[in-house]
Amino acid sequence: MIIARVIAVAIGYICGLLQTGYFYGKSQGIDIRTQGSGNAGTTNSLRVLGVKAGAITLLGDCFKAVAAVVIVYFLFRGTYPEGVKLLELYAGFGAVLGHNFPFFLKFKGGKGIACTAGVIISLCPWWFTLVCLVVFILVVLLTRYVSLASIIIMLLFLGSVFAFNYMGILGVAPAYVMEFDIVAACFAAMAIWRHRANIGRLIHGNENKFSFKK
Repeated sequence: MIIARVIAVAIGYICGLLQTGYFYGKSQGIDIRTQGSGNAGTTNSLRVLGVKAGAITLLGDCFKAVAAVVIVYFLFRGTYPEGVKLLELYAGFGAVLGHNFPFFLKFKGGKGIACTAGVIISLCPWWFTLVCLVVFILVVLLTRYVSLASIIIMLLFLGSVFAFNYMGILGVAPAYVMEFDIVAACFAAMAIWRHRANIGRLIHGNENKFSFKK
């Protein structure tokens, strides 16, 4: 199933190249990577271009991860029925890689949180998606730090994957549980690494606070 893993990541990466924030910004005559935080993701699109741009970017970045997972599911469900859940996760990871490191933008993309949200929607129980949404909103409302909310959601995702696999909720075959957990850990590790500058600012108390104003 090694080739299938590679194909799943490649499909995800291609889907991840749909840089919603970048393309929307270009349609408005703006390179989002030269404005605000220089990030091509949802938060910077919201800050620089407004609520409409933020919503479009969020939905687009979320959808491309869902699309990658769905494509891989239909491609491999017959060939690898026991391993298809793992391949779906690899597709999601590829989508995050494509979003974070798009080759045509000199590997300068987003931070992968909206993409990961698409993976959560695709692979986790619906109620867990709701829990993540509530936690994210509460953290942002209480602290006004989107970066902190994003990091907390990634850690929640990682811990829940471990717990869900232990309880058999995700439907991952026993032979692939450990690998599934490792790939999930890579999601969290990459997200935290992408937020390393934010973490530094959080520690020093000068992180940018969220606002609906441009």
